Amino acid sequence: MIQITPSIAIDPDEIEERFIRASGPGGQNVNKVSSAVQLRFDMQNSPALPDAVKSRLARLAGHRLTREGVIVITAQNHRSQERNRAEALERLVDLIRRATQRQRPRIPTRPTLGSKKRRLAGKTRQGRIKALRGKPAPE
Repeated sequence: MIQITPSIAIDPDEIEERFIRASGPGGQNVNKVSSAVQLRFDMQNSPALPDAVKSRLARLAGHRLTREGVIVITAQNHRSQERNRAEALERLVDLIRRATQRQRPRIPTRPTLGSKKRRLAGKTRQGRIKALRGKPAPE
């Protein structure tokens, strides 16, 4: 089991790995070795994740989420397949961990009297500066 939090663990069988050829520079190694990893995790049908975590995870996954509810993570930064596998899995675990943390709603506060006075004093000062830029009054 892949431990995400003390209460959430994912079965490795839920994760599907596909090895593909990496794009970009790298010479012959890139052209003949499938070192990039495409990791697929069916978030929608996972029994390990509560519904609240699934909805936050869908929001966090963004473009990595397919219509079927599958998260696709591609890792191709390293030359070795094993390091790319580890990075892809680490990115998935990090994404799920962030989805487990509930954000506290922001409680709007009113500006303090001091901040209001400072703002108005700044506006007055700026107005005086601009008034001095005008043409002098005729005598």
